[in-house]
Amino acid sequence: MKSVSRLMAGLTIAGCALACASAFASPADASAPRTRADVRAELVEWRAAGYDPLDWVDYPENAQRAGAIVGRGRADRAAGGAAAPERR
Repeated sequence: MKSVSRLMAGLTIAGCALACASAFASPADASAPRTRADVRAELVEWRAAGYDPLDWVDYPENAQRAGAIVGRGRADRAAGGAAAPERR
Protein backbone atom coordinates (compact mmCIF):
# COMPACT_ATOMS: atom_id res chain seq x y z
CA MET A 1 0.00 0.00 0.00
CA LYS A 2 2.85 2.35 0.78
CA SER A 3 4.26 2.02 -2.75
CA VAL A 4 0.84 2.81 -4.24
CA SER A 5 0.52 6.00 -2.19
CA ARG A 6 4.09 7.01 -3.13
CA LEU A 7 3.27 6.39 -6.78
CA MET A 8 0.12 8.52 -6.56
CA ALA A 9 2.05 11.30 -4.82
CA GLY A 10 4.71 11.16 -7.52
CA LEU A 11 2.15 11.26 -10.30
CA THR A 12 0.40 14.21 -8.67
CA ILE A 13 3.66 16.13 -8.31
CA ALA A 14 4.69 15.34 -11.88
CA GLY A 15 1.27 16.44 -13.14
CA CYS A 16 1.61 19.74 -11.32
CA ALA A 17 5.12 20.24 -12.69
CA LEU A 18 3.95 19.50 -16.22
CA ALA A 19 0.97 21.84 -15.84
CA CYS A 20 3.26 24.64 -14.69
CA ALA A 21 5.71 24.00 -17.50
CA SER A 22 2.96 23.82 -20.11
CA ALA A 23 1.71 27.23 -18.99
CA PHE A 24 4.93 28.67 -20.41
CA ALA A 25 4.40 26.80 -23.67
CA SER A 26 0.84 27.96 -24.27
CA PRO A 27 0.29 29.38 -27.73
CA ALA A 28 -1.15 32.86 -28.11
CA ASP A 29 -4.54 31.25 -28.78
CA ALA A 30 -5.12 28.90 -25.85
CA SER A 31 -8.09 27.29 -27.59
CA ALA A 32 -5.93 26.19 -30.54
CA PRO A 33 -5.24 22.46 -30.50
CA ARG A 34 -1.65 21.32 -30.07
CA THR A 35 -0.17 19.45 -32.97
CA ARG A 36 1.82 16.25 -32.78
CA ALA A 37 4.90 18.25 -33.77
CA ASP A 38 4.35 20.57 -30.79
CA VAL A 39 4.16 17.63 -28.40
CA ARG A 40 7.25 15.99 -29.90
CA ALA A 41 9.19 19.26 -29.70
CA GLU A 42 8.23 19.61 -26.05
CA LEU A 43 9.40 16.05 -25.34
CA VAL A 44 12.71 16.78 -27.07
CA GLU A 45 13.09 19.89 -24.90
CA TRP A 46 12.36 17.91 -21.71
CA ARG A 47 14.78 15.14 -22.68
CA ALA A 48 17.50 17.72 -23.45
CA ALA A 49 16.94 19.03 -19.91
CA GLY A 50 17.70 15.58 -18.52
CA TYR A 51 14.25 13.99 -18.23
CA ASP A 52 14.16 10.27 -18.97
CA PRO A 53 10.61 8.88 -19.14
CA LEU A 54 11.94 5.35 -18.56
CA ASP A 55 13.75 6.21 -15.31
CA TRP A 56 11.30 5.03 -12.66
CA VAL A 57 13.89 4.87 -9.90
CA ASP A 58 14.36 8.65 -9.71
CA TYR A 59 10.96 9.48 -11.20
CA PRO A 60 9.57 12.44 -9.29
CA GLU A 61 12.94 14.11 -8.83
CA ASN A 62 14.07 13.88 -12.45
CA ALA A 63 10.73 15.17 -13.75
CA GLN A 64 10.74 18.09 -11.33
CA ARG A 65 14.36 18.96 -12.10
CA ALA A 66 13.77 18.84 -15.86
CA GLY A 67 10.55 20.84 -15.50
CA ALA A 68 12.41 23.56 -13.63
CA ILE A 69 15.15 23.65 -16.28
CA VAL A 70 12.63 23.82 -19.12
CA GLY A 71 10.64 26.52 -17.33
CA ARG A 72 13.75 28.64 -16.73
CA GLY A 73 14.79 28.25 -20.36
CA ARG A 74 11.37 29.32 -21.61
CA ALA A 75 11.30 32.26 -19.22
CA ASP A 76 14.75 33.32 -20.42
CA ARG A 77 13.68 33.07 -24.06
CA ALA A 78 10.51 35.05 -23.33
CA ALA A 79 12.63 37.73 -21.67
CA GLY A 80 14.81 38.00 -24.76
CA GLY A 81 17.72 35.75 -23.87
CA ALA A 82 18.58 32.71 -25.96
CA ALA A 83 19.79 30.39 -23.21
CA ALA A 84 20.39 26.77 -24.14
CA PRO A 85 18.89 24.15 -21.81
CA GLU A 86 21.31 23.07 -19.12
CA ARG A 87 21.70 19.43 -18.19
CA ARG A 88 22.49 18.19 -14.71
